[in-house]
Amino acid sequence: MSKPRKVFALGNPYRQDDGVGPWVARYLREAGLEVFEVTDDLTRLVEGLAGADEAWLVEAVVSGHPPGTLHVMEVGPEPLPAAFERLSSHSLSLAEALELARTLGVLPRRTLIFGIEGQAFRPGEAPSPEVIKTAEQLVQALLKAAAGPGNVFVTNPRQSEV
Repeated sequence: MSKPRKVFALGNPYRQDDGVGPWVARYLREAGLEVFEVTDDLTRLVEGLAGADEAWLVEAVVSGHPPGTLHVMEVGPEPLPAAFERLSSHSLSLAEALELARTLGVLPRRTLIFGIEGQAFRPGEAPSPEVIKTAEQLVQALLKAAAGPGNVFVTNPRQSEV
């Protein structure tokens, strides 16, 4: 019997595009999925990863790509690329948190990062229209993937690899 899949929404809902994780969480919860929100302290993410066989992480990112670009990465056996050090607005970066989880032996067998490229991170509650459009597509793809077995492609016309 496999361990459960856990979904994590990272970000601050009061910093525009940084709130895309909590925005996605709201719609996944309405559809019946359990989602853990991590707003600022990524050590909570490390704790939450314990006991999961698979983890999905939704996060706003900044890498220089057009706003709304969806970056999908499966965490492998090596540390995340250096780009993930600067993509986070948290005190502990996502890359550092995942390496800590690996060191502690709680990194799930399969961990997927869904990063949506943001552009606005000032105080405010509404993510930008480009980020919302991609977030809506991501919600639908994640719901489809959670519903059953099979391959589900998460696509975006401006999708890129990180």
